[in-house]
Amino acid sequence: MKQRTLKAALFDLDGVVFDTEPQYSVFWGSICRQYHPEHPGLEHEIKGSTLTQIYDRWFSGDLAAERESITRRLDAYEEGMHYDFIAGFEILVADLHAHGVLTAVVTSSNVPKMESVYRYQPDFKNLFDAILTSEDFSESKPSPDCYLKAAERLGAQTDECIVFEDSFNGLRSGRAARMTVVGLATTNPAEAIAPLSDLQITDYRGIGYSDLLSLLNQN
Repeated sequence: MKQRTLKAALFDLDGVVFDTEPQYSVFWGSICRQYHPEHPGLEHEIKGSTLTQIYDRWFSGDLAAERESITRRLDAYEEGMHYDFIAGFEILVADLHAHGVLTAVVTSSNVPKMESVYRYQPDFKNLFDAILTSEDFSESKPSPDCYLKAAERLGAQTDECIVFEDSFNGLRSGRAARMTVVGLATTNPAEAIAPLSDLQITDYRGIGYSDLLSLLNQN
């Protein structure tokens, strides 16, 4: 069988590029305790959901009036967050680029959030050939729309792409796009994400181009 080429690596942002999930747990823990004290631990259930999905499910009806206030609080919180790379990420990206692999961020985050990222990590844009945000998609994860658009943007076929995701919705999105999927066990345990991913890792240390190429050709 003909060997496939690894042409594009597509990365979700939070919990995949940045170790930000614990910070979001703090923010949403506060919000959920304020508005849904009857549902302890809700901040963990909504992990991997877009803001629109959270609002539609948990802030409709009488609580819809609170959305604008929550959004302002979230924007302010994100401006002060730390955006630190998950261990080994920059080394992996350098190795991928050295082998001609294109890289993209595919995130449900919006442009204002990304402006906070760029301030914290001034060289962030140099790591990627494309950055796709929520403004670029008509459908949210778990729809494959975002990853299909990223592949098109980079001129890659779906079987030439590897997706890196941590949330269940994100993993399902990569699967639905018929791409090879690497699951980051940063938000959910490895055993929980295993059915939705071809490989599970806790960070990028010890992972390189040759490993990913082999994984691509196993599927």
